[in-house]
Amino acid sequence: MADPTNVLQLEYEILPVLTQRRSPRAYLDTPVSTEILNRIFAAGTSAASCIGEQPWRYLAASQAEQPEAFAKLLATLKPFNQVWAKKAPVLVIGLAKRTFAKDGNPNDFARHDLGQATATLAIQAAELGLQVHQMGGFTADEVREGFNVPADFDIVTAFTLGYPGPAELLEEPLRSRELTPRSRMPVGEILFWGAWPTPESEDFAEAQK
Repeated sequence: MADPTNVLQLEYEILPVLTQRRSPRAYLDTPVSTEILNRIFAAGTSAASCIGEQPWRYLAASQAEQPEAFAKLLATLKPFNQVWAKKAPVLVIGLAKRTFAKDGNPNDFARHDLGQATATLAIQAAELGLQVHQMGGFTADEVREGFNVPADFDIVTAFTLGYPGPAELLEEPLRSRELTPRSRMPVGEILFWGAWPTPESEDFAEAQK
């Protein structure tokens, strides 16, 4: 069930599903079954978190099963995201609980842990032939007010979820962006062994000395 579109080419071999995970804007109108959705979000629960707190929560709406809630969530997205996200089968908001459940102290790692859970469920989705597209282009205050989100939760991210469709489903310039080859920084630019590189060198080899 691999997604063959715009597979990532890296300098080192990694798990194939990681190269196939991408952020499409074109989706098929195929509904996602409850079983598949549960499997995807169950994968998110497997992610690591500070003292096992699992501070992540997801507010989701299926276009097929909760059309009113879907429309309400869609309206919280910025207009440039609504253009394509309205075709996605599922819309999701990711939230992080600011405090620890056991003592109410601030959880400074909550957003980090939400990111881990969302990355994990996105990989599971790709393994099952679906894709997630995460977005920052939404209005958190509208989500909080429209869905009565408690004050103890940060509204961090939005994402679509569904079966990816062909780029031809999109208008330009989104169509071209869908097919633009993806790239990533080489390992040498993000991994520094033993020391931070100096502004003069910015060199991986230098950082190893």
